[in-house]
Amino acid sequence: MDIHSFGNRFRSSLLCCAAVLLPATPVLAEEVVAEDDQAIQSSRDIVVQAEIGFRNREEETIEPKLVYGEEYFQRFEPLTAGDALKRVPSVTFLSDVIESDGARLRGLDPGYTQILINGEKVPGSNTDRSFFLDRIPAELVKQVEIIRSSSARRTGDAVAGTLNIVLRDALTMDGGYVRGGSLLFDDGKAKPTAGFYYGGPLGPGRLLFGANVQGRYNPKQKRSLRYGDSPENNPNFATDDFDNREDQSDIRNGTDYAANLSYSVEGETTKFEISGNFVRTERTENERSWEYNDPKAVNGPVRTTNPGNLTVDNHNVNDITQESWSVAAKLSQKWSLGETRLKIGFARFDDAQDEYENEVEFDRTSPRFTGDLMARRIRDEEISLGLEHALPIGESAKLVFGAFMQDKDRDTDLAESRDRYNLTAANRQGYDQFSRDPNEFVRTPPVALAPIPGGLNSINEDRRDLFALVEGNGGSLKYEVGVRWENTKMRIDDQTVPALSKVEYDFLLPSASVKIDLGKGRITASAARTVRRPRFDYISPALIEAELGDNDLLGNPLLKPESAWGGDIGYEHRLGRTGVIGVNAFYRKVKNVVEIANTGVVGSEGPGTFVLTPANTGTGKVWGLEFDLSTDLGAIGLPDTGLFGNLGLIDSSIRDQFGKRRFNGQSKYVYSFGFIQNLPAWGAAFGATYRKQGKAYDRIVGEEIITTYGGDLELFVEKRFGKKFTIRAVGSNLLDGSKDEAFNKFNTIGEQFARDFDEYELESETAGPVFQVIARYAF
Repeated sequence: MDIHSFGNRFRSSLLCCAAVLLPATPVLAEEVVAEDDQAIQSSRDIVVQAEIGFRNREEETIEPKLVYGEEYFQRFEPLTAGDALKRVPSVTFLSDVIESDGARLRGLDPGYTQILINGEKVPGSNTDRSFFLDRIPAELVKQVEIIRSSSARRTGDAVAGTLNIVLRDALTMDGGYVRGGSLLFDDGKAKPTAGFYYGGPLGPGRLLFGANVQGRYNPKQKRSLRYGDSPENNPNFATDDFDNREDQSDIRNGTDYAANLSYSVEGETTKFEISGNFVRTERTENERSWEYNDPKAVNGPVRTTNPGNLTVDNHNVNDITQESWSVAAKLSQKWSLGETRLKIGFARFDDAQDEYENEVEFDRTSPRFTGDLMARRIRDEEISLGLEHALPIGESAKLVFGAFMQDKDRDTDLAESRDRYNLTAANRQGYDQFSRDPNEFVRTPPVALAPIPGGLNSINEDRRDLFALVEGNGGSLKYEVGVRWENTKMRIDDQTVPALSKVEYDFLLPSASVKIDLGKGRITASAARTVRRPRFDYISPALIEAELGDNDLLGNPLLKPESAWGGDIGYEHRLGRTGVIGVNAFYRKVKNVVEIANTGVVGSEGPGTFVLTPANTGTGKVWGLEFDLSTDLGAIGLPDTGLFGNLGLIDSSIRDQFGKRRFNGQSKYVYSFGFIQNLPAWGAAFGATYRKQGKAYDRIVGEEIITTYGGDLELFVEKRFGKKFTIRAVGSNLLDGSKDEAFNKFNTIGEQFARDFDEYELESETAGPVFQVIARYAF
């Protein structure tokens, strides 16, 4: 979209929102003044935000932590926790356009980031052990915490850092509110959203309950251009080496159902809390694509004797049902020898997907139908128990020690069926790719499902940890020094391979943090050792043929975890009453990095191909600078204008068999900035935010990918009515966001070294703007 048409759309959207939400003349509505910070907020203060929200200045913990409360995000109405994280420092995504699933803290693969919910680890379906944050509705989130360095208090799976999503609990809110609205998408589709939330006293304690139903929809258009060579070999590749073009419609349509429950009883020396949350996702991913042998032409009906420009007609549908739920109980008791805390939890994630791909190939002597079905079933569940005790040692220090256990059971069942046959002349006579569908050629009954290599297995992982730390408060100096011992025993039972593997490893993880107050500023410094456990799909002993180009992939149950030594040093300064500006530098040295290695054994496709395996190959380094700002402009007489922004400059170095590169998927920079303008006399506010991340590069055996994203612009207009009612209009993806990828594809390792391309592909994915109108009413 050109800048002129965007400008017209932007102005029209803003004027429409303003016309709906702002009165024609100023209204001297009673202005709501935010109460002093306290543990329990009135629901009216959550619904009606009369002041601008800023990044919280963390005072309690010693380790470097950034805290962003719901008041920082809410006015832009993020749909998920992932959407909220687009506004915090050094978090990138390689998701599809207008989606935010696998958070990449400091640009690293999601498996390097520890994801916690209410301070506890959570299971998921991803093989890299990551958790997709687009599964957590933002409406259930109290605050988001970025913990830059590790502590002996937590498990050490945090090479890049930790993202802790804190859900509302029983001490969060007094009163209730209802929420409702609609999202309107570029193709005219509307999806509803609704929620109910209540917190208040019940018996001897307090209860909080929240429920949310969220319509999800993402209509995208893709175009791929494929060539037999690349511009690095032939500057005229676009005309000399054209192979085919693919046009694709990709629509993600579904609904999320979520609930959060918390009950807390607090006495003078005892506190007990039980909590639970549940999320169910029902989603269909519907892709329809057409391949042509011409870079521009669109063919009409495909005739028996003249297939024209259409070469392939493909329909891919993935039906997804995912459920996750967890329950936890916490008990703390203060007594003469300090404070003891006990927590126990259970969490489970179920993933059921049925993916159908039916295709008709016309660029053959005898047109052929191919039908594939992949049935995916994953259950990942964990039970955990933690115990810790804090013992005072003197007036300004305490010793904290404890133990942690976790038992994980992960069952994977991947099965597929394949059907392939030549079409008769009668079947393809008069075939029109725009009115007919490859699905009509599916045989009845379908071919039976069969397990795929490495697709039927169970993994049992038992962890036993001990930790101890000393923390002290010497006025302007606060410190924490600790160590954690982690023991892991793993049993891998792959039923497609006659092998049972058992693995055990131990890690000693020291950590230290210090915080020094200097007037309105403070220095934070930390150092820690962390780990990353191997991917689940890498430790299955199965052999998967032609998985990487024409090369085979053999799993390695004996993979060691990656480990890292790293440090952070930062400075932040208070600006006025609410503002803060900060800078932080970080460094990580990662050992036993897992890369794909060559076993030297000839692969199933013959000479020139090999059996490859994941192996601990060497060392990598990660470093960068992070800046963040959140403040009003009261110093220049504009207390109702708030500014916020952040910038991450990130880099790394790693060496694979082809040479030096950055860690896969890491962008060199990411930034966002914006403003909020409060209009007290009108009982209104408006604001905007802009975000951009740099290009990312991936290189594995057989494929190299360069990914580039366009900028993302969002704006909101808000009108408050008294103390109980707010309505907002929000526009997001106003720049018609795009994701552009360039793929270098090779059949063999030798061809990748020689730059002998099997295929060069340019893919572009775009989506239009999304508009929301959301209302909240407090009671």
